[in-house]
Amino acid sequence: MKKIIFTPDAPAPIGPYSQAVLSGNTLYTSGQIAIDPKTDRLVMGDIQLETRQVMENMKAVLQAAGMDFPDVIKTTIFIMDMADFSKINEVYGSYFTADAPARETVQVAGLPKGVNVEISMVAVKS
Repeated sequence: MKKIIFTPDAPAPIGPYSQAVLSGNTLYTSGQIAIDPKTDRLVMGDIQLETRQVMENMKAVLQAAGMDFPDVIKTTIFIMDMADFSKINEVYGSYFTADAPARETVQVAGLPKGVNVEISMVAVKS
C-alpha cells in the first residue's frame, strides 16, 4: 500500500506529483528545489544557500514521513554546472554525519524554475 506524504514545511508540488510516496517502509521523494516554503520564493544567488534550502526542504519531507537523514539510502543530485560540485557537496555532506547514502551527481541542461540544484532521495525506515 502506498501513502502520499505532504507537509506544509516543504514547497507544495508545482506539477502533478507528490512531495513523497511511502510504500511499506520505503520512502521515495520527488526532487526538491530551493523554494522557501514560508515565502514561496526561490533562494538563489549563492549555490551554498540554494543547496541548504534544498536540504532543509528534504529534511521536512523526511520528517513528515517519520524519518531523517540517517534513514536515507540513495540520493540523486542534479546540477546545472559541475563547477559548483564542491560547494554543493560541502553543504550536502553536512547533513550526513555518518554512513553516507549511495549517490549520483549529474550535470543537466536545465532544471525547473531555472534553479542550479535539485535533489531527490530514497529512505528506508527499519
